[in-house]
Amino acid sequence: MNIKDKNNTYNTLFHWHNFRFKLVGEGVIVGLLSGLLIVFYRYLIEKTSYIMKNIYSYSSHNIGRILILFIGLVLCGYIIGRMAKKDPMCTGSGIPQVEGILLRKLDMNWFSVITKKFIGGVLALAAGLSLGREGPSVQMGACIGQGFSRIFKRIKIEEKFLITSGASAGLAAAFNAPLAGVIFALEEIHKNFSPLILLSAMSASLTADFISKQFLGLKPVLNFKDTRILPLRYYLYLIILGIIIGIFGILFNKTLLKTQDIYKKQKWLPVEFRPIIPFIIAGILGLTMPNLLGGGHKLIMSLTKCSFSIKLLLVFIVIKFFFTMISYGSGVPGGIFFPLLVIGALTGDVYGQLLVKYIHLSPDFVENFIILAMAGYFTAIVKAPITGSILITEMTGSFHHLLPLTIVSITCYLVTDLLNSNPIYESLLEKLLKNNTTNEFVGDHNKKILLEFAVTLGSVIEGEKIKNLKWPKSCLLVAVKRGEHELIPKGDTTIYGGDYLLVLVDEDMASGIRDVIEEMCRECDVKQDT
Repeated sequence: MNIKDKNNTYNTLFHWHNFRFKLVGEGVIVGLLSGLLIVFYRYLIEKTSYIMKNIYSYSSHNIGRILILFIGLVLCGYIIGRMAKKDPMCTGSGIPQVEGILLRKLDMNWFSVITKKFIGGVLALAAGLSLGREGPSVQMGACIGQGFSRIFKRIKIEEKFLITSGASAGLAAAFNAPLAGVIFALEEIHKNFSPLILLSAMSASLTADFISKQFLGLKPVLNFKDTRILPLRYYLYLIILGIIIGIFGILFNKTLLKTQDIYKKQKWLPVEFRPIIPFIIAGILGLTMPNLLGGGHKLIMSLTKCSFSIKLLLVFIVIKFFFTMISYGSGVPGGIFFPLLVIGALTGDVYGQLLVKYIHLSPDFVENFIILAMAGYFTAIVKAPITGSILITEMTGSFHHLLPLTIVSITCYLVTDLLNSNPIYESLLEKLLKNNTTNEFVGDHNKKILLEFAVTLGSVIEGEKIKNLKWPKSCLLVAVKRGEHELIPKGDTTIYGGDYLLVLVDEDMASGIRDVIEEMCRECDVKQDT
């Protein structure tokens, strides 16, 4: 090992033992910057969407204006297509890209992604494509974290926390949901509850939420008023709802992935022309059914004010479902949170009305099933039940639904697990890595980084001594964190469930070593006693 390697290793370990005290301060800065960016993003989307709504209304009865409208929509679609072709990291939700970066499998130009994601997201959502603002908000927040790290030359392990902090702040600012932002970072992005991730993500998320509320107000995103508490005698119907929503969630995931494959197989349709298709559909809906445009916030709120027939609600579900598939599959910058919440809300409305009709449920409780179905649909698709329950709780501003929300979410999760449905973002990341040719992460052999792994209960290494385990080559176990204590690993040290392992590796070997050790730390179905 040469002097450069020694210094690099020393600096990495030195920073690990000292940088934790900077995490809160840096999280606040990243949260502040992310919050300001996402507030501006939301503001532009709201204003441009209002303008486009008036344009659709103004053009509806004039052939010449309709022609000009569609020319403009085609041009916007082509502009976004060109951006997507030039930088594939700005396409789609952005959440799979963030997960790929944290896994050391992808890399991105943070400034390029922020610019293209911002412009593309505003154009797409203003035109009315069935997409959400949360995915771009998460990725742009992550870019803020990465940009902060690169500008101030932070070490790689610190950059990982800053990216996570930015992603958490992005979701918090997008939905006024700080706790959901934190839990999403832990449950979905990292899939473990590391105290350091919690510390950095919470400081960023709370700061971003403060900024968002300062500019956009204190009201929850989905302001359901005077919703009554569902009586316990109806809880059996929550399980039935969870089963139905779980199956629908599996259908959503399979169709979304299939739509991407269908687009890819159309060799006659270049990447830069794919977004034109959803833009044209948005134009048609804007002239005929404008309430189905965009993410669907106003449609959800209209369910509480208007009484739509079951047949019309079913029509809304089918159109919104396929419009979401076509919009996202084309590669346009935009997320799926809000569209899937809309589909869940529509399904819950249908279910509630059927209960009113056949078991004489009071119509006052239909709103409850709208809210519960949103949480269930989120859980079935993303497979993050804690995030789903907290997100809907914060978005609706009420904790009255926490118990039924949890019941529906757990039921949906069990249904998708029994039917072997993978989380949508894992599936999207797998597809992205398979097709990626330009943004693969290339590490430096002379740089060292620390990787952190959570040991789950039931994993193959739980209860084993370090010396008895077969570790990957080119890695060094430097510490075992157990609660508030940090142990120096020795051959006779026993690993327990709940431990966190700190492993020093060469940067260029990080991805492969991460996969091997994560498999060792992951819960297995059956563990044989020795």
